[in-house]
Amino acid sequence: MDQIGQQVNLNGPAQRVVSIVPSQTELLYYFGLESQTIGITKFCIHPKEWFETKQRVGGTKNLNLDEIRALKPDLIIANKEENTKEEIEALQKEFQVYTSDIYNVPDALGMIKDVGVLCGKEQMAVDLIDNIQEGFSEIKKTKGKVAYFIWKKPYMLVGQNNFIDSMIQNLGLTNAVEVDRYVEFTLNEVKLLKADYLFLSTEPFPFKESDKEELEKQLNTRVVIVDGEMFSWYGSRMLLMKDYFNQLIRTL
Repeated sequence: MDQIGQQVNLNGPAQRVVSIVPSQTELLYYFGLESQTIGITKFCIHPKEWFETKQRVGGTKNLNLDEIRALKPDLIIANKEENTKEEIEALQKEFQVYTSDIYNVPDALGMIKDVGVLCGKEQMAVDLIDNIQEGFSEIKKTKGKVAYFIWKKPYMLVGQNNFIDSMIQNLGLTNAVEVDRYVEFTLNEVKLLKADYLFLSTEPFPFKESDKEELEKQLNTRVVIVDGEMFSWYGSRMLLMKDYFNQLIRTL
């Protein structure tokens, strides 16, 4: 059963896998599924060698369904938020689709276990989960309110009830945005949040030092550029989060 309640039926470990989620593509690479992974999206930038050599099947929200059909996958790995409902449903009519739905660390670990089972890498998945859990137990905590920016023109901030929000909580911080999901803000509205820190993510919008300097002047608040992948890539990248987050906390 996948994370949206759909059954996935395979006769054995998947041999022809299309991943339409960047962080889960990286997980397949971690599992050593070089020959089994036959298709990825144009946003699956890790690992670099797969990005340069694997067949791409469109973007996460604009898939080329005919290219996917031509690949004849026995498993497609999707995500409820990163892919569109319409395209997932279209693929479910023709293929076995595992769709993740991830809001926090336990959800991510459940996905890792499921993908390990489906791809014949169950022990690797168990070991990876153990290592991730150990790493997260060693993340230092700090305090304060943070506003996490993901887009400019208009400014978009991360709300609650999503994976990035759960990462903020894992640092001991409080999300200054009290509504769910992702919200458009003016700078005057950001001021009213009275956040101790503004985090500018490197993705999906690639905030730069010039953005940091501009917002520091306008809002008179501590602004930090953060690695968006470390806050949003659930999967094997979670192994790197302990060191990254502990370093980030030391800079605050």
